[in-house]
Amino acid sequence: MVMMKQHLFILSFLLLSFLRCPQTLAQAPALAPALAPAPPGPTNVTKILEKAGQFTLFIRLLKATAVANQLLGQLNNTNNGMTIFAPTDNAFSSLKSGTLNSLSDEQKVELVQFHIIPTYLSSTQFQTISNPLRTQAGDSADGKFPLNVTTSGNSVNITTGLTNTSVSGTIYTDGQLAVYQVDKVLQPLQIFDPRPPAPAPAPAKSKKKAAVADSPDDTPADNSKAVSTLTMQNVVFWGVSAIVLALSL
Repeated sequence: MVMMKQHLFILSFLLLSFLRCPQTLAQAPALAPALAPAPPGPTNVTKILEKAGQFTLFIRLLKATAVANQLLGQLNNTNNGMTIFAPTDNAFSSLKSGTLNSLSDEQKVELVQFHIIPTYLSSTQFQTISNPLRTQAGDSADGKFPLNVTTSGNSVNITTGLTNTSVSGTIYTDGQLAVYQVDKVLQPLQIFDPRPPAPAPAPAKSKKKAAVADSPDDTPADNSKAVSTLTMQNVVFWGVSAIVLALSL
């Protein structure tokens, strides 16, 4: 009898547990789907320079000339790579006092764009690059914005005709954007040493006038000869006239 009660108790317990199981499962919260990793933010040159430090003046120029916004759009909306030579604050401090203030707004834009190459250049590509480099300031073929890069061992040297410096470090590189540190501001000839316009060619000398001026008929000796000939003709004429008059008398 006791054993029967125990079996009934166990059976009742199991039955009760079975009846409550679906309710428990139904009340269990659904597992949340795994969150996808957040996409990386847009490439921002000014933020990269801010994180690196010592580029306050270059950042200020990038923002004041609106070149920073142009870079943001170019880097994040196209597949075109870019290389930037970023001068340090000490590089700007070494310029002659008042240099930046003496530039027009257009010249400030050109100065910033002169530090930007519209293609991605890794450190190894400097060894095989063709000079002069084309910058965003314009084509260097006309001699206004020449920028040449040469290598010597691990050193990368940059010349503009007015500035000689070298790359002193890599600030950022991701296969699309490369930012290199330079310790001098790259000064283009077009802004800091514009060439005077070529003088206009002298007008060609008129051949007709030259021929008249060089004619032997206009020399003083020939003029006196013509006068002498005219005088002798007059003498002969009057002499013959006198003889004819005498004979008629």
